[in-house]
Amino acid sequence: MVRCVTFQCRNIRLEGRLHLNPGSKKGVVITHPHPLYGGNMDNAVVLSIADAFYDAGFSTLRFNFRGTGNSSGMFDDGAGEQDDVRAALAYLTEHHIPDLYLAGYSFGSWVNAHVVSSGITIQDHVMVSPPAAFISFDSVDTLNDTGLVITGQDDDIAPADQIHLLLDRLGISPSMIVLDSCDHFYTSSLKRLRKALDSYLT
Repeated sequence: MVRCVTFQCRNIRLEGRLHLNPGSKKGVVITHPHPLYGGNMDNAVVLSIADAFYDAGFSTLRFNFRGTGNSSGMFDDGAGEQDDVRAALAYLTEHHIPDLYLAGYSFGSWVNAHVVSSGITIQDHVMVSPPAAFISFDSVDTLNDTGLVITGQDDDIAPADQIHLLLDRLGISPSMIVLDSCDHFYTSSLKRLRKALDSYLT
């Protein structure tokens, strides 16, 4: 059963949805699109990512960044949001889930990239439509734990060519999936996104 939970990031209270997979030592934190453009933890792509991980045996935690939904505080242009991700990972650890994974969609993947680059211990990092044409990744120095990147052929916010340039600059070669006739919002493409995630996770 998906549980409504709250956890702290210093003086910020974050709301989330925790779906524990009994007996699993693997857990993933999933982050959502830009809150100033309507992104939140109930986004359809975020839900698809969470379902894919759960069905692959993971416990999942999706949450609202500060200032979004019932999470307290205010939008912090990505800086405080990185602390939110760290707090979410710590929350899974507190629930005796030692093997941590990170997945994010759009702005969420940008925030996660900075957290990974700053140095954390995770097993794998999945990026869905990292918004390379919308917000700069120049301050990301390394993404060595990244195993999968997915984007759409028609995604003008996360175009495949700019993502390839980013990966080349970082010197990494994760699995890269570009879905044909798919835009940034995965319009009519959620089933294909899910199939790509299922294939990778299993």
